[in-house]
Amino acid sequence: MRRLVRGFWGPREESVEELADRWAATLDRLALLLPEAALPGQWDMAGASGGPATPLSTDTDSLRAALQAARTADDWAKGTGTALRLTAAGAPGWTVEVSGLAGGDSEFLLQSLVIGIRPPAGAVLPAAELLTALAEFWAPDFGDVTDDDVLDALEDEAGYGVGEPCVGRAGYLSPARGELVPDDLTVPRAALPGGGLLLDIAPEGDVDTVVRAFERLRESGALQPLPRPMDRATL
Repeated sequence: MRRLVRGFWGPREESVEELADRWAATLDRLALLLPEAALPGQWDMAGASGGPATPLSTDTDSLRAALQAARTADDWAKGTGTALRLTAAGAPGWTVEVSGLAGGDSEFLLQSLVIGIRPPAGAVLPAAELLTALAEFWAPDFGDVTDDDVLDALEDEAGYGVGEPCVGRAGYLSPARGELVPDDLTVPRAALPGGGLLLDIAPEGDVDTVVRAFERLRESGALQPLPRPMDRATL
């Protein structure tokens, strides 16, 4: 099953240079956290409008050039953000995809970074470490480690809607959201050095605990959406 590590935030206009630094740090950390995946130093970059993928090195200069090309080709990039999607096939059974939409100042469209990992059967992912890296490099408003089973349960049992703040097996909340986490939510939590709160909610397969935690966090206000139109990156 595919696992997702996701982060979302509001408008935050950024330069190509800033985004390239974030991308490079993310890809480097992925290689360190997933050694068994043997991720390459060259990924496949999705082509525009469904065109063929092209190889892209993960050094900062190559990422900067790719982001600049993507921004130049999209007249709406300033508002919507600069999109980039990279895929790497590592060791047998491993596929990792990283998709980002960042640097925009839209008042209605969330910026995002999503890491999709398809590991071989039986592989254990360092969920907390992956989400911590995303939080460190992208400073999101909220984030999670999740999968299709969790998302389906949240939609069916808790009324979750796509695009709403959410937690999964692990959750990240920006500093203002972290202050709203209720004391009676008895899950391990850790303050991150760069700010925000990491919640270790449930092991893989324990969907019911995730649903209950989501409902309690929503009741407390920790998962309230950013006000629309959005005028800041985090709550």
